[in-house]
Amino acid sequence: MTFQQNYLYWLAGVVLLIVAVMSLRDKANPRRWLTGVFWGLYGLVFLVGDWSYALTARFLGPGADAQRALHIGVGVLVILMALIAGFGGVRLGGYHRRSAQEREESARRLGNRLFIPALVIPVVTVAGVLLFNNLPALQHGLFGTGNNATLVTLFSMTCGCIIGLLLALRYTHDRPLQSVQEARRLLDSIGWAFILPQILATLGLLFTSAGVGSAIAHLTETYLAVNNRFIAVAVFAVGMAALTMIMGNAFAAFPIVAAGIGIPILVLEHGGNPAVMAAVGMFSGYCGSLMTPMAANFNLVPAALLELPDRYAVIKAQIPTGLTLLAVNIFLLYFMM
Repeated sequence: MTFQQNYLYWLAGVVLLIVAVMSLRDKANPRRWLTGVFWGLYGLVFLVGDWSYALTARFLGPGADAQRALHIGVGVLVILMALIAGFGGVRLGGYHRRSAQEREESARRLGNRLFIPALVIPVVTVAGVLLFNNLPALQHGLFGTGNNATLVTLFSMTCGCIIGLLLALRYTHDRPLQSVQEARRLLDSIGWAFILPQILATLGLLFTSAGVGSAIAHLTETYLAVNNRFIAVAVFAVGMAALTMIMGNAFAAFPIVAAGIGIPILVLEHGGNPAVMAAVGMFSGYCGSLMTPMAANFNLVPAALLELPDRYAVIKAQIPTGLTLLAVNIFLLYFMM
C-alpha cells in the first residue's frame, strides 16, 4: 500500500470537523451555529473523494453522471459557505487562552525556544524533499511510481508540522486540545479569506474556459492604441497587476493576460522576447499581489497571526512598494523586450 494524497485531504477534513464541533459548542460566539456549519462544510469538501464517488456511482451508475452529481454536490456546499460568509456568519468566540500575564511569563521562560517549532517545519520539509529525491527506491516504495513531486513536498511538510506541534506541546506543557483551539482561533480570525486559495485555484480555469483572454484581446485592440509599443507594454503590465488583484494569484492571471495581450500583441505584433514578457509579466502580477486582500495567504493571514487591529495593515504598508515596482516593470519591459 502506497501513501496517497487523499490521506492529507482527509486529515485536513477531520481537523476542520473538530473545529466545527468546537465552534458549535462555543457559547461565547454570537453566531456559533453558522460558524460551526461553515467550517463543517469546508471539512466535508476535503473529505469528498473516491469513497463519495463510489457511493454516488451505486445510485447513478459509474461514469459521467456520478461525476457530475458529485461536482454539483460540492458546488452546493461552496455556495452555502459563500452565503454564510457573505452574511457575516463566521465570528470570533472563546478559546480558553491563558491570560496576557501568563503568556508573557511563558514567553520569558521559553525565550528563543519559542521559534524552534516554527523553524522545524521548513527544515523538515526541505530535508524530506532532499531525502526522497536522492533515494528513488524509498520514494517509489512509499508513494509508488509516477511524478510524486507535489505529494513528496506535502508529505514532508505534514511531517514537519506534526514534529513542530509535538515540540510546542513539550515546551509549553499545554494540552493537545489547546492547539486545536488555537487553530480554531486563527481560522475564525481569518474567516472567509481562508478558503480563497481553493476558490482561486479554479478561477483561472473558469476564466480561460469562458474566453476572457479572447475578450481582453478584442477590447485592447479595439479601444486602446496598442500599436504603440509603450502603450502595449503598459497595458500588459497594468493588466497583469489588476487581474492578479482580482484573482489573488499571478499564476492564474498570467495565462489570461498572456493569451489576450502578451503573445498576440507584444510578441507577434511588436516582436518582443517571450521569455522577457513572461518573466516581467509575472513580476508585474506579484505587484498586484501586494495590494489585494484576495492574496489572503500573503496579506490577511500575517495580519491575523500578528493580531493586528487593522486586518488590512499589511496591504496598506505594501501599496507604495507595489506601485513603484509596477512602474519600474513597465519601463523594464519596454527597454528589454
